[in-house]
Amino acid sequence: MKIGLDIMGGDYAPKATVLGAIEAYKVLQGHKLVLIGDKEAAIGILREHNFDPDNFEYVHTTEVIGMGEHPTKAVVQKADSSISVGFRMLKEGQIDAFSSAGNTGAMLVGSMFSVKTIPGILRPAITTIVPRLNGGINILLDVGANADCKPEVLVQFGVLGSLMAQSVYGIENPRVALMNIGEEEEKGNLLCQATYPLMKETSQFNFIGNAEGRDLFGDAADVFVCDGFTGNIILKLAESFYVITRKKGLKDEFFDRFNYEQYGGSPILGINAPVVVGHGISSPEAIKNMVLLSKDMVESELVAKVTEAFQ
Repeated sequence: MKIGLDIMGGDYAPKATVLGAIEAYKVLQGHKLVLIGDKEAAIGILREHNFDPDNFEYVHTTEVIGMGEHPTKAVVQKADSSISVGFRMLKEGQIDAFSSAGNTGAMLVGSMFSVKTIPGILRPAITTIVPRLNGGINILLDVGANADCKPEVLVQFGVLGSLMAQSVYGIENPRVALMNIGEEEEKGNLLCQATYPLMKETSQFNFIGNAEGRDLFGDAADVFVCDGFTGNIILKLAESFYVITRKKGLKDEFFDRFNYEQYGGSPILGINAPVVVGHGISSPEAIKNMVLLSKDMVESELVAKVTEAFQ
């Protein structure tokens, strides 16, 4: 297996990404990591930390897509950027997965226009993991790829989340809930009211009804579905829990699990290859876990399972 890592993506690149690659190498167990970006800078960091550069493969690029750049324009105009080259390699089968902590919009654009969406998928979704009080995890999607959604798109998110829960996290017959402002079937905005009956009728996943925000960190469901606008607000709020407890001097195992570093990144589901997007402020630990999540995505054969489900 070859995993492509954009070493130029993120606020602390390339140092944080290269150091994260070192940590990932220690646990990859024979799988190859391909560093995409400024080769000389990467080798300099590796030698500075007494790490053999020959442990990695390299693809040198001369351009970087900044965090604030327009995604579509940047991907088109910067053909030799680490993100553009990474997607080209993924499309051509030179790598099995691609991950980056760089411009999220550019990663979405690259996903949709390079490796493309799986036939039948209306819109890809970005997923995230949220911790449960009892020690497990829940899946939330979409968390930012689609600010506005149609009911049939949310139904597809239910399929994607269910397959991910089964394939990557080993959850049998995962329970899928629609994020709403009340448990009753008739509750919610127009989108939720139109989506509920479609989910109720589907046989593609185990729909258990509406869920409220207070249910997200419990065991009422395994997969929580919402539009990307709602999901992104929930995600950013949840991420603040860890920061707040640290600032208040509180040490709590549950709130420690809100640390984004533990999860590494968010998979983009519904496209023809494993792609993981990391947080812009990713540390070496987060980069390591982003790479390991990419490995899990490949080994789970999730893309093939999604493709089969939508045939």
